[in-house]
Amino acid sequence: MAEERKPTSPTSGPAPLQRGTLPHSNSPTAPAFPILRAHHAVLLAGKACLRCRKRKMRCDGSKPACAQCVRAKKGDVCEYDDGKGKTRTQIMREHIARLEMRVRELENPEQSAPSMTLFDPHALSPYYSESSSSSSYDSPGKLTYSASASPIPFPLGEQDPRSMLSPLSVTTPDVDSATWESLNFAGLSTVSGVNGYNGMEAPPLDHILLEIFIPHRQQCGLDIHVGRLRDSLNSPPPEQRHPVLMNAIYLWACYLSRPGSLSQYEQLYLSRTMASLGDAMQLSSRVVDLIQACCLLSLYYLSNGRFLEGSYYSAAASTLAVQCRLHQIGCGPPTMNLDIWDATFDLPPPKDNIERGERITTFWQVYNLDRCWSVVLRRPATLPDSDHPLASITTPWPQRIEDYENEDHDVGGGSPTIRGFFVQQGQSSTLSGFSTVALRVKASALFEGANRLSSSWSPRSLASGSFSENFTAFEHSIMRFTTTLLPLHQVGGAIPDDKYALIVIHSLAHASMIRLHAPFMRDDGVSREKSLRAARSLIHVTKLVTDADFEFLDPVIGSCWASAAKVLENELTRLQSSWPDPLNTMEVRADLESLLFVMTKLGAKFPLVGAHHILPLLAEIES
Repeated sequence: MAEERKPTSPTSGPAPLQRGTLPHSNSPTAPAFPILRAHHAVLLAGKACLRCRKRKMRCDGSKPACAQCVRAKKGDVCEYDDGKGKTRTQIMREHIARLEMRVRELENPEQSAPSMTLFDPHALSPYYSESSSSSSYDSPGKLTYSASASPIPFPLGEQDPRSMLSPLSVTTPDVDSATWESLNFAGLSTVSGVNGYNGMEAPPLDHILLEIFIPHRQQCGLDIHVGRLRDSLNSPPPEQRHPVLMNAIYLWACYLSRPGSLSQYEQLYLSRTMASLGDAMQLSSRVVDLIQACCLLSLYYLSNGRFLEGSYYSAAASTLAVQCRLHQIGCGPPTMNLDIWDATFDLPPPKDNIERGERITTFWQVYNLDRCWSVVLRRPATLPDSDHPLASITTPWPQRIEDYENEDHDVGGGSPTIRGFFVQQGQSSTLSGFSTVALRVKASALFEGANRLSSSWSPRSLASGSFSENFTAFEHSIMRFTTTLLPLHQVGGAIPDDKYALIVIHSLAHASMIRLHAPFMRDDGVSREKSLRAARSLIHVTKLVTDADFEFLDPVIGSCWASAAKVLENELTRLQSSWPDPLNTMEVRADLESLLFVMTKLGAKFPLVGAHHILPLLAEIES
């Protein structure tokens, strides 16, 4: 019987060698096995540098450069891919790919769509690694969820209380710790779903993005009660604003944060807004939220040069506003005899003056969007305004939300609002017609009306005589409106919100004169001089804009400035082709360069301006 082998105790020394085994390399009698020498010199699979792995060479793993790379004088390109971050080559290649994709988007905006990455395994906190790729502000469509990035760096070993958030919680590198503490995010640990009525808590970003958006709300055309909007986040679900509006607000906040890291969440909130549209359409009580969201979506797409989508949501907002009779607030039920079984979409009575005021401002938000951008998009306006009982706009002029809150507002009398303005009945009827928001509506009406009238010109219409009468009357309307505005030399001293609005209003008024005379500039000396005066008035407006103001301007102002540039381009061509000697073009070129400067600044915020206006203007100046 074979002798039973005793187990080796931990202190009894090494066990004797068995067949098929190798002695330890530190044994004095151990042979010099090459494979054992390599056991300590060669790293585990996947731990070698990229150059050694590619050439299948042994690598000692030394950093910053291994021995093989140093011996080959390639130490500067020795890189490791250990899964903790992207290599320099990978980062450079991805950056080049993003730049190429951005160039393609700018060249073909209608054919490109932003990409989306749901998870980036290489993403690290930008505070702990210079090679991190978690900050993707140069790729707005890219999404990266990470719990590692923190608004402030924490010493290693010290736990950031925000690290206890859900792994899906989004990061906010742009926000300091004081903001986090003031907003008290201790209990907010999950990301809400598409629908805010599912009982889940809002993510921490909601509060931050809302505060980013609020100072820009009028820039986006949304005049809303700020206090109620803030309270909505903490209200019971039935009292909250619908997620379709809130997500559209967050989308704009991300867009306004460019090129900051918060802009990487644009695609997230865009997809949430889209997913919320269907639910909002089923709730008649939330139709105002839906209309406001459609306006924000439309302006978002238009600002990015995506005209088809922008026009789609503008038309949707116009249709919904008319369907719910927001264009006839304060005029009572329709006077037409309707069958009792005809469908009705009348909204329930407003709960108070503030809610009524928000309905009024929402309609005029739709009106401004429809009228101004119909000119830019070269399409007819969608909102009707005629003598027909169901198509006449009778909603009173908009006022500030504070006026509705203080019960100092126009209740409306059911008379035509816009058509009354053109026949000089609406300007002096009520003081509300002179509020800044009301003047913005009138400027939109003039801008679209001038473009529509000049587009209808033909030799036959000119021969009939009616065109000349309408043309003269409309020109007088523009001039009378301009006299009601705060003089340009006083605009700079207005409060910020009024200043931004007045800059846009003045720009629309002068651009209206240019649009009215556009068909006759080349051949008629009077029209050319009036257009040049309007263009130079627009240049005067641009000189009121400071660097800080560009962050708050309505993107439609780019089209107004482009109208002035077109006038100056024509004048430059005329001067250069004068006979027998070309005339001095120095002043016109200086004006064009002034416009190029402000349009370049605005184009940095709104791709629409850069892609469609700046490049042609630059080519004209350099010619």
